[in-house]
Amino acid sequence: MSVWLPAAPCTPGACVRGTASRTGVPRAVLRLTAVAVLVLAGAALSPLGGLIPAGAVRRWSRTVARAAGVRVRVTGASAPAAGGVLLVANHISWLDVPLLAGVRPARMLAKAEIRRWPVAGALAVRGGVLFIDRDRLRALPATVERITRVLRSGRAVAVFPEGSTWCGRAQGSFRRAVFQAALDAGALVQPVRIGYRDAAGAVSTAAAFVGDDSLLASLWRVASTRGLVAEVEVLPALAADGHADRGALAAAAGAGVLDAPRERSSLVPAAVRHGPRGPRQAVGGGRRAGRRRTAARREPAATAIHGNAGTVASS
Repeated sequence: MSVWLPAAPCTPGACVRGTASRTGVPRAVLRLTAVAVLVLAGAALSPLGGLIPAGAVRRWSRTVARAAGVRVRVTGASAPAAGGVLLVANHISWLDVPLLAGVRPARMLAKAEIRRWPVAGALAVRGGVLFIDRDRLRALPATVERITRVLRSGRAVAVFPEGSTWCGRAQGSFRRAVFQAALDAGALVQPVRIGYRDAAGAVSTAAAFVGDDSLLASLWRVASTRGLVAEVEVLPALAADGHADRGALAAAAGAGVLDAPRERSSLVPAAVRHGPRGPRQAVGGGRRAGRRRTAARREPAATAIHGNAGTVASS
């Protein structure tokens, strides 16, 4: 893996806790069946594109989460209904994708590997997902230009600028590359904060899709967890042209999404240390790790797709 690729220290063993039980197996099977039917129906209708009303797409997206047994709670402002918008959110789960679509239908930016996934790859292609090869540093300008064209056409693009999925108790920082597209297009940036809680109101990691977790395992954990609630907070939109550069724009968006108080827990790996620029991984430290971080900072701005659900990041 390249030294500049962002990586969260969160792992299924250290961070993720579900509440599954044998008595909930039939319920989980029914939930997953309902999710599969909804996703296949959405894929079948996806070629119709703009002919489907945005309101219908939003309702379908939230219904996918509810079919998985997740209650959806949306608060805050309404996202702009028209014009180019870059939706940016923290990244915890594959559920984040339909939750963002529930805020405003958008084209997702995802890693090229997803194109090769069974079933999901074909569905992503039909759904108009924008792909990027995360192993090619030179792909950054072309990626930014593709996003810029979509924004200039008056459509929305959804990205997860942390560059990796986190468990929900710890978090990363917003990488800045994709924000250049908003600047170039003169588009709005719509920050969205996503979180998951259990029936008692505590932060839940059951929906997290991190580390070497498999999609099937994550799907089953979500469907078999009781009382899972997804919280979606739509923050005030930011005008890209009101910021000096992409770094300032990324910092402004991240301040709203990532700087909210979070519940501390022993489930957060001890290796995570919080500094002024967000968490960093302290495992495998020493001079070699220091040199790797220095080399990463010297890399030119680069875009990567990382994390299980397909996310975008930049140095």
